Amino acid sequence: MSEQTVQMEERLAIDVSDHVATVTLTRPEKHNALDVAMFDAITAAAARVAVEPGVRAVVLHGEGPSFCSGLDVAGVMANQPGSDALMDPLHGPVPNWFQRAAHGWLEVPVPVIVAIHGHCLGGGLQIALAGDIRFATPDARMSVLEVKWGLIPDMAITRTLPRLVGIDVAKELAYTGRVISGSDAHGLGLVTHLAEDPLTAAQELAAEIASRSPDAVRGMKRLFNESWTGSTQETLRLEADIQLGLLGTPNQLAAVTAGMTKQPAEFVDPT
Repeated sequence: MSEQTVQMEERLAIDVSDHVATVTLTRPEKHNALDVAMFDAITAAAARVAVEPGVRAVVLHGEGPSFCSGLDVAGVMANQPGSDALMDPLHGPVPNWFQRAAHGWLEVPVPVIVAIHGHCLGGGLQIALAGDIRFATPDARMSVLEVKWGLIPDMAITRTLPRLVGIDVAKELAYTGRVISGSDAHGLGLVTHLAEDPLTAAQELAAEIASRSPDAVRGMKRLFNESWTGSTQETLRLEADIQLGLLGTPNQLAAVTAGMTKQPAEFVDPT
């Protein structure tokens, strides 16, 4: 068994059933705080479900009293990776070791649905923001907490938070480190839905998405993610290119047949 596999088993579990991958943070005694092993496990999990055959949606949640309470400062400082691992722009477009645990979920080609309860603070919030859709309990505690430690939020937040809220709201949350409830987060747009049982709600939505054409769903995620900062010409061309790539394919025809016959579709998963 590899060292990476051992770390994943200690910090995280992955279960794939009925085309849905459920990724569970499993450090409940520490509110799933982010130490080195947790960072590595989360990054590896995103990479794994991105290529897992048959996966059409992902649910990400935390075991125990919280989703993720953020950085385990003592744990990271006691076992800090070398500087080349933390910040090396020569090893790809995501230069920071911390960023990869959040940015990896943006790169998963299928929808990622996050279930939030308890603490969702600092790095934990930034990981949650990288999902496509978020369910949270009304009493969840959420914060862009890094200013408390004299730092900036640096886990791909520039690719997530400004897509969800106005830049003034993003700045206020970061400047103050204020802890807000799940209800407040829903009002600001950080959370998509409130639910007393966010995991069950996330699983139900994932199952609904998994019943749709995986080609179309992947195409939509790619369209929305890539068009956010593109020009009109680029984004309209992307729309046309993705649509032309879907027309007449087996999964598109299966969707049409299902719509006409009112019977469940039989889709083929991308290889």
